[in-house]
Amino acid sequence: MESADNGTGSTGTEAARTRPGAAVRAEGFGVKGPRGWAFRGVDVEAAPGSLVAVAGPSGSGRTCLLLALSGRMKPAEGYAEVGGVRLPRRMAAVRRFSALAHVPGVSDLDPAFTVAEHLREAALLRRRFGGSPLALLRPRAGRAAENRRRVAAALEAAGLDPETLPKGERTSVRDLERLEALRLSVALALVGEPRLLAVDDTDLKLNDAEEAAAWSMLRAVADGGVTVLAVCTEIPDEADVVIRTTAADPAAAAGGGPGDGDGGTGRDGGDSGRKARGPGGTRDSGGEDRAAEPARDTGDTARDAGSTAQDAGKTAQDAGDAGRDAAGSGDDTDDEKGAADAFAETGRA
Repeated sequence: MESADNGTGSTGTEAARTRPGAAVRAEGFGVKGPRGWAFRGVDVEAAPGSLVAVAGPSGSGRTCLLLALSGRMKPAEGYAEVGGVRLPRRMAAVRRFSALAHVPGVSDLDPAFTVAEHLREAALLRRRFGGSPLALLRPRAGRAAENRRRVAAALEAAGLDPETLPKGERTSVRDLERLEALRLSVALALVGEPRLLAVDDTDLKLNDAEEAAAWSMLRAVADGGVTVLAVCTEIPDEADVVIRTTAADPAAAAGGGPGDGDGGTGRDGGDSGRKARGPGGTRDSGGEDRAAEPARDTGDTARDAGSTAQDAGKTAQDAGDAGRDAAGSGDDTDDEKGAADAFAETGRA
């Protein structure tokens, strides 16, 4: 594919070669999330226009490192300089000259869009958010020519020729092969002419020939002056710098283990709590004993009252017997009345 002239006598590829890439330098770099450290202790130094391979198993923090070095994730320790800009102090500045290609969950392609629609959208977004406000004052024909130049240069750098696709530029993303989709993602990122390009899962679902073609493409992009950060599982021969990530230990990632100082403090606190509850229990037992003494006295009083009531009942029974005897023997009324009064007094008692 031929490169369009940009009006200055140089092609888009030649213009890309004149742009300096972003040097990357980091020391003790680390990112921590809610579940612990994604990665930590990363040291790297890469010159402008380097192909940097971030190699490691899945779940070892490769994508987090990619996003942190491109200014899209805040580090928790260490520092980094990208293109002479310090992180995390000036993350927005790094985002302005860096671009994301294929990063699942962040810069996914829309499967319903066609290749032409994606390219047109990338050009419009660059002109709206990435270009100078003075560029909007240029004639429409000039702006359209600039967009065509950028798109053509990006497609050439990514090695993607829309004419070779099943339906040309009208091919939907869902109909693209894995390598073709990767090339399109890289082309869309290069439309903004970044100094730093980040690519995730470079060698995912690629056979040997496709993987070799993908690394050859990224090598060409780096040779054009753009610093490339590429996540992979296996280290390619084309890489200038390699960053190895390892899966974090679950206990260490959680921020504490059996020998951790904070954990020891927690256990001591638990023992102290149990010791504190011991005297309290003793004091409570004493309180219960002291409270039980009046209760026992009350019980004794109740039993005494019950005995008195029983005695009163016997007296009443005796009085009743006496009344019956008096009635049966024909005693005078005064004795009967006295017996009844005695019975009534006994009942009240």
